[in-house]
Order: sequence, then C-alpha cells, then structure tokens
Amino acid sequence: MVKKKSPTHTFVVPADVPQAMHKQFMHNYNAITHSTDRLFLFACDQKIEHMDLDFQGTGIHSDARDPEHVFNIASQSPVGALAAHFGLIARYGSKYPKIDYIVKLNGKTNVVSTKQHEPLSDQLWSVEDVVALKKHSKLSICGVGYTIYLGSEFEHIMLKQAAQIIRQAHEHGLVAIIWIYLRGKAITNDTDPVLLAGATGVANSLGADFVKIKPPADAKHLMRAVAAAGNTGVICSGGEKIDTQDFFAELHAQLKAGTRGCATGRNIFQRSEKEACAFAHAIAALVYDDVSVKEAIKIYMTA
Repeated sequence: MVKKKSPTHTFVVPADVPQAMHKQFMHNYNAITHSTDRLFLFACDQKIEHMDLDFQGTGIHSDARDPEHVFNIASQSPVGALAAHFGLIARYGSKYPKIDYIVKLNGKTNVVSTKQHEPLSDQLWSVEDVVALKKHSKLSICGVGYTIYLGSEFEHIMLKQAAQIIRQAHEHGLVAIIWIYLRGKAITNDTDPVLLAGATGVANSLGADFVKIKPPADAKHLMRAVAAAGNTGVICSGGEKIDTQDFFAELHAQLKAGTRGCATGRNIFQRSEKEACAFAHAIAALVYDDVSVKEAIKIYMTA
C-alpha cells in the first residue's frame, strides 16, 4: 500500500499543455507519481539498448529470459510506471491493461562502441504513434521517453528530436521523460558533477518533466544537478545489479540529496518474479514514504 505524502515541490502543468489537456496531463502525472510528485520508474528498455546481455548469465535468474517477466513484475508491484519501447508494449500490453506505461521512442544497441562511432540514438516512433496506440488499445499510456547522448557529435540531432517530442507529448497531455547520458569522445568522465548539472539544465530547458541521469559516486554531488534542473524532476538510473543493502543505501542517499525518485531495471528484473516484486515494494517505500534503509530491507525480506 502506497501512502500519499505531501509533495515538496509545486506541481507544474507546463504552459505548452493546452488548457483542454490540463486534466489529462494531471491525471497522467499523478498516476505515475502516485500523487507524491516522486517517480519510481521501472526502466525496461534494455532489450534494444543492451540486447540479451542483461537477460541471461551469471547472477541473472532464469525468469528474466522471458520478455513477459517485466510485465508480470509491474502488474504485482507499486511501480510508478513501466518504461519500455513501443514494440514491446504493443506485443504484451493488452494482457496487462492496469499497468501505467511510459513509451520509449528511440533506441540503439551496444554492438557499435563509442570508440568506433559517436553514439546516435535516432527516433524510431513518433508521439502520434503513441497517441494512436493509446486510442486503439485503451492502455494506460501516461507518457513518452527519449534518450539523448550529450557530448556526442550527434547530440544536435537528438536535442532537436527530444525538443519536438516533449512539445508534442505535452500537446496530447502526456508526461515527457528524458534520459540524458554523457557519451562520446568529448566525455572523459560520464559522472562528472559539473557536466551532470549541465545535463539536467538542458533537460529543463527542453521542457522535460523528469530527467534520468547516471548518478555520481557520491550522492552529495547530485545537489548541483538537482538545483540546475529547476522544476524538472531528477531521477537516477539503477545501473548494474548490486548488493541489495548497497542499492537501498545509494537510493536513500540520492533521495536525501533532492532527487525525485529512481529509474530501476536490472536490479529488479534480474531476480525471480517473487523476489523482484519484494524488491520493488521496498523501493516504493523508499521513494514514496521516505523509509529508512533498515525499514526497506525489512520490507524486502518480508514482502
């Protein structure tokens, strides 16, 4: 059960959301934040981004091999929204109509390294495609997502696409979430606090409602990124699967630094269905209810 906490930020309906779409935007925003102004994003775009590496191997439960695994988890857990590429949601979503979805619109594999070619994640689907899917499927599609590789020689392409996607999403009352990663030959440290603050400021300037970044090693450095983001919510990627207690401690520290949630994928879906659901309940308690690390571990152990 998610307890409703009083938001610490002022709810913002962007000016590019038409008056007729204010109610729809607010509905979508409150759905994915559980009316807390915080977002627990279950990030599941790895089928394209990392291919099969995240779904089979040492330390990865066999349940993860089935693409439907993430939908089973999301349907039984208090996640804010399941983020996945358009095609995956189209393949499985009709079986899980109660899940709130964020549709990812671009993607690239990791086959070609940055050393070989500067990263470009081109747009694969449009906002109009999402609106049509939402209309015909009746799925609870609350927003769209898009990745920018800031520092790439091709950042101008992704910046332009992201800007238009955010504007079009708001026009239809959808929430817009931007993934921004520091990538390319110009980047020597992809968690540099100054560059991360620059990245969150870019997301705010593009009009994003939330921005997902790779966090620095020391959560205290997130304060600068949070300040630069203004009224755009900062959420941190969960990264590779790590020790349970370490994960909870890192997330707790990120929230204390002012982030407004998390975007977690592998640390959840690489577990068995039962364990993944328990882990998600503990994350939800940290994000929505501000519980301690000790309490989160207890929830995880008893869920």
